Amino acid sequence: MALADHLRELRNRLVKSVLAIIVLTIVAAFYHRQLVDFLIKPLPACEPGGTLPAGLKHCVEISTIGLTTPFTVALKVSLTAGVVAATPVWLYQLWKFVAPGLHQHEKRYSVTFLALGTPLFLAGAVLAYVIMPTTAMMLISFIADGVKAIVPVETYLDLITRMVLVFGLGFELPLFLVMLNLIGILSGKRLLGWWRGFVMGITVFAAFATPSTDPLSMLALAAPLWLLYFLAAGIALLNDRRKLARNPDALLDDEEASQVDLTVDAVEDAETVGAVEPVQAGRRDQIDDIT
Repeated sequence: MALADHLRELRNRLVKSVLAIIVLTIVAAFYHRQLVDFLIKPLPACEPGGTLPAGLKHCVEISTIGLTTPFTVALKVSLTAGVVAATPVWLYQLWKFVAPGLHQHEKRYSVTFLALGTPLFLAGAVLAYVIMPTTAMMLISFIADGVKAIVPVETYLDLITRMVLVFGLGFELPLFLVMLNLIGILSGKRLLGWWRGFVMGITVFAAFATPSTDPLSMLALAAPLWLLYFLAAGIALLNDRRKLARNPDALLDDEEASQVDLTVDAVEDAETVGAVEPVQAGRRDQIDDIT
């Protein structure tokens, strides 16, 4: 297609994805109170009167400031829920945009990408929610004795929604690496050979991507990505071994020459050619020698 057609196709896919997010955001808006309570639950909230809950050394008081803050909070929570709930839709639209440029066997791998992409994104989102209580307790532990911790609800919700989205997108990286191997762009040997760079890159990504400054949330994102990276490298190596079993030249680069088989095979039912009789002296004069 021409460039304008590609841009038009991209626009159509984006519009469908945005419409799905908007519809699910509107649905989630009817349950924004339950969603806010669900997201606030990991915080060690103080008991009525400011007393500490049993077994905790610190607690926080959740507050809201401003008349428009409740509406802003409800909008942010509903939008985040819409993006997470619409994950199968925008992943499918991404696949439909890329699929026309792929071969038939590569389209089969794209369906696998769609099937595994949604659970991986949701797994990252769930991990962000699960580690939030530990992250909150560690951050609150730095508060001096006698100081009351007051957390604006909009600040906390910004933190946890960003963590949910970042963790979800981060969990898509290993699947992307496997897809590059399946379509022949990246070999498993090369992927595993870059493990030092990938480990460092994942660590730096986790340090900058996590909204909080504590090392716990950074390691909580980096450690699963390290494991998923090595898992992706292992799957890529197994896939390369399968390709080599079918075709010994499957992993060669375009500039690399394949091995030439110089063995000679016998030809069945070949006609035997006898020795040529020598030319007689009398006939030699009748033959023109063009040399």
